[in-house]
Amino acid sequence: MATNSKDVTGLESHFAFGENWASYAKSVDTQQIDEAIAGLRKLLGDYDLAGKRFLDIGCGSGIHSVAASCLGASEVVAVDLDPEAVGTTKALLERFARNSRWRVEQISVFNLEPEVLGTFSVVYSWGVLHHTGSMNLAIRKATAMVGEGGRFLFALYYRTWMCPFWKMEKRWYSRASKPAQSLARGLYVTLYAMRLWAAGRSFRKHVDSYHNRRGMDFYHDVHDWLGGYPYESISSDEVEALMRQAHMARVRSFVKEGSIVGIFGSGCNEYAYGRP
Repeated sequence: MATNSKDVTGLESHFAFGENWASYAKSVDTQQIDEAIAGLRKLLGDYDLAGKRFLDIGCGSGIHSVAASCLGASEVVAVDLDPEAVGTTKALLERFARNSRWRVEQISVFNLEPEVLGTFSVVYSWGVLHHTGSMNLAIRKATAMVGEGGRFLFALYYRTWMCPFWKMEKRWYSRASKPAQSLARGLYVTLYAMRLWAAGRSFRKHVDSYHNRRGMDFYHDVHDWLGGYPYESISSDEVEALMRQAHMARVRSFVKEGSIVGIFGSGCNEYAYGRP
């Protein structure tokens, strides 16, 4: 997709997500795959993925495409705007889901069409659509890929008081030099460790157990958070309004409510919506 000075939906204006995911994928093992499976099951609830088509929008490292294959999806289609993420996902699926039916393509969410790929029983997009440059349009494009009786599983940054600051920070970080990024990460990690210490918690234990969060890695997530540009956030009420417009009904959710400062950033609210 072509970009101009006001358009941030193209690859050229984005943080190097694919490079970060390629680095992370080198350390993925079966334990992290198991945590990714648990995270996917959490959103699926009692919905059985076995024998159903699964679309992974913004596949990143490919770990959740692997998780879907492990849960018996009849076909996994993984898409990402970043060519490095596409290559990383293919490699991870080759390692952990070689005998499953899958394909990986470089496609923007804005170019997804049900007439081309068909519809899916499960459309999954965790922590992706708020980085597309046009979140609401991306949500509408994603919901269009959900078939009758299907599920849309997704996670989006919740709104905080600090979101305007973080948007500026991410824009700077995504364009900064490697040494400047390293300094910023060091400052963030130091302040975060001090915060845990003040609360009587161990920073080392936090880092060591971080893989329990969907199989993720603390230091790669810090880099992803600081550099995740474009950046948008959204309240659960706004999500509900968008889903009603798309004729989707909430099945389950894991959300934070109320006023949140967001000094160390915004986490993700998780949603599962169904199409009647």
